[in-house]
Amino acid sequence: MTDPVRNSLSVMGPHGFHTMVHWGWGPEEGPPVVCMHGLSRNGRDFDRLAATLGASRRVVCPDMVGRGESDWLPVREDYDFEVYAAMLAQLLARLGASAVDWVGTSMGGLLGMGIAARAGTPIRRLVLNDIGPHVALAGLERIRGYVGLDPTFASYAEAVGALRRNAGTFGPMDEAQFREWARISLRPREGGGWTTNYDPRIAWTFREHPLRDIELWETWEAIRCPVLVIRGADSDLLLPEAVGRMARTGPGCEVVEIDGVGHAPTLVSDLEIGAIDRFLSA
Repeated sequence: MTDPVRNSLSVMGPHGFHTMVHWGWGPEEGPPVVCMHGLSRNGRDFDRLAATLGASRRVVCPDMVGRGESDWLPVREDYDFEVYAAMLAQLLARLGASAVDWVGTSMGGLLGMGIAARAGTPIRRLVLNDIGPHVALAGLERIRGYVGLDPTFASYAEAVGALRRNAGTFGPMDEAQFREWARISLRPREGGGWTTNYDPRIAWTFREHPLRDIELWETWEAIRCPVLVIRGADSDLLLPEAVGRMARTGPGCEVVEIDGVGHAPTLVSDLEIGAIDRFLSA
């Protein structure tokens, strides 16, 4: 598997311009696929999927600000979905495509839903990875238990061990895939040690606001493009009853369920990659 091309774009936020890195695969021409990661993740999550799709399509995998190699924001309140959506709109404008396909994990799926529901949206097909218009409180509470804690690990091995304990719901991954997932999840800390590869302030709303079920059914009803849902069979964020309602309402959806996985499928298995490739090729 070859490495992606590292690109960057200066995007405007409420308090100035910031560099947003995005990883590129495949040819430069043709309708692109945008792959958007989850809350505390980054664009390198999609390396295996993007390598397959990139055989015939342009694939763009951003590191949202505050994650991976993109800038951290100076004002924590700017870590906000409306700010993210505005920055992604700037990325879509830079791509210059009249139509794009979208693959979104968790937060990335919510952003994809929001963009797909807008009038004149460029999104042609939408893949939602373990997320939907109903986001269950139990899953949000579990995420609050670990995201944004800003840990320091004395060694890389210690950091990998902590990730292994916290990643019990992610998968499916063999040992080599887990090691690669761990590599992009960690960064060396200035002064020594290791920590997670994101600005811990991205989780400020989890710390300061009461959590509750998130309901976005009005957004769901406004979507008109075909939708594929990938769901971890043990997910506590995307519940079976929500998927059932999604299939009956709005744009409807195809569903692929991944056994033995919670939140969230890592999109590295042949089953997941094959399902997404087939859906986007239609």
